[in-house]
Amino acid sequence: SDQHRWFQESRRDPTGPYGDFYVWSDTDDLYQEARVIFVDTEPSNWTWDPVRQQYFWHRFYSHQPDLNFDNPAVHQAMFDALAFWLDMGIDGFRLDAVPYLYERAGTNGENLKETHDFLKLVRKFVDEHYPDRVLLAEANQWPSDVVDYFGASENTAAGVPTTGTECHMCFHFPVMPRIFMAVRRESRFPISEILEQTPAIPDNCQWGIFLRNHDELTLEMVTDEDRDYMWGEYAKDPRMKANIGIRRRLAPLLDNDINQMELFTALLLSLPGSPMLYYGDEIGMGDNIWLGDRDGVRTPMQWTSDRNAGFSVATPGRLALPVNQDPVFGFQRVNVETELENASSLLHWTRRMIHARRKHPAFGLGDFSDLGGSNPSVLTYVREYTSPAGVVDRVLCVHNLSRFPQPIELDLRRFEGCAPIELLGGVRFPEIGELPYLLTLGAYGFYWFRLPEAAGERSFGAVPPPAADPTLDERTGS
Repeated sequence: SDQHRWFQESRRDPTGPYGDFYVWSDTDDLYQEARVIFVDTEPSNWTWDPVRQQYFWHRFYSHQPDLNFDNPAVHQAMFDALAFWLDMGIDGFRLDAVPYLYERAGTNGENLKETHDFLKLVRKFVDEHYPDRVLLAEANQWPSDVVDYFGASENTAAGVPTTGTECHMCFHFPVMPRIFMAVRRESRFPISEILEQTPAIPDNCQWGIFLRNHDELTLEMVTDEDRDYMWGEYAKDPRMKANIGIRRRLAPLLDNDINQMELFTALLLSLPGSPMLYYGDEIGMGDNIWLGDRDGVRTPMQWTSDRNAGFSVATPGRLALPVNQDPVFGFQRVNVETELENASSLLHWTRRMIHARRKHPAFGLGDFSDLGGSNPSVLTYVREYTSPAGVVDRVLCVHNLSRFPQPIELDLRRFEGCAPIELLGGVRFPEIGELPYLLTLGAYGFYWFRLPEAAGERSFGAVPPPAADPTLDERTGS
């Protein structure tokens, strides 16, 4: 922030201890190859400071000057900040906008070697002093670039990356818009193609996948044609757009259609990676497009129908953002208290899905095999994991991306003789044979099947989930 003491000292005293904490220049001609990210509000990555009489560098808002990571004192300040919060007991850090730490002439200022060198130092510091904490990279890049932020080291003769030396996790940004695109186009290919392009990652690392977060639904990692399509389908009002994305929550994006919300959540919980559920999506919270910038998706959590939605006892006008009072998504109608009282609510359904996922390590640790199939509107894959003890967990996931009922024939001959068992209800389906396996799905419907062991295999059993998982927090459902 330009209000931070470091920046105020840097602009006031260029020769002082903080004088070189930021990137200053007498001209705004440097680093012209670096793109402007917030195109809606920022004409340049440089802003003139009338106090220091120089330009300062910022990759985002002009009130967010970039630190100078070429200064060793900045490195030490970052390690001090890491230690402070880790000593407080936090489990890890989301490394925001991590590709943009350094600037180099003649480059676009993204994914530079110096950034990876610094991240290796951060990882070493965390592993040595605070084991079992997590570094999660927010790098909105193509998978082939993001995979470098795991810092794979080649430890085998075959050169297969097995150990990560930078971040433990990375967000998989390109998957998210393609889920929305696939459902609107009723075609599995946007999802299957980006997963096919995703490189292997080290054994001790994991992708982070999500549907929505506190920023806009970014469309940076799609083509211009696909971006126009997404804006036309999901942002019909210009106020719904922000920078190169869409500032909307999940429920409004999906027209508050419970079947679509359940389908999207099923995909989130079963695709490769660790799922991250944005607060309020488990109850179908809405947004407020009349608020500026990204604030429309950051309104207070709606706990109850009482004052301030149960979020605060403060005078309503003193809240940082107002609670949502929309007639459809307002807190009087959509809140945790109401959802808890309704056994068939989205909240209880989400809890049951999370419970089912936790019972099957294949979702978190297993391999991913795209099965294709006869119908392009149906996305089908198998998640399979074999534990060190030789116990096999295998789940077949079938998702109808269409608003109409759909049939699909699958080549499941490798599982011949197995009788699929529906994961949530424990219903046994017909045995798999040599012929294509036929399934029919309702509009936006899905199946998760446990595929029991073949002869000589040991498998995880299916335990029907309870109506509400008692291990989940009663208020958050997480």
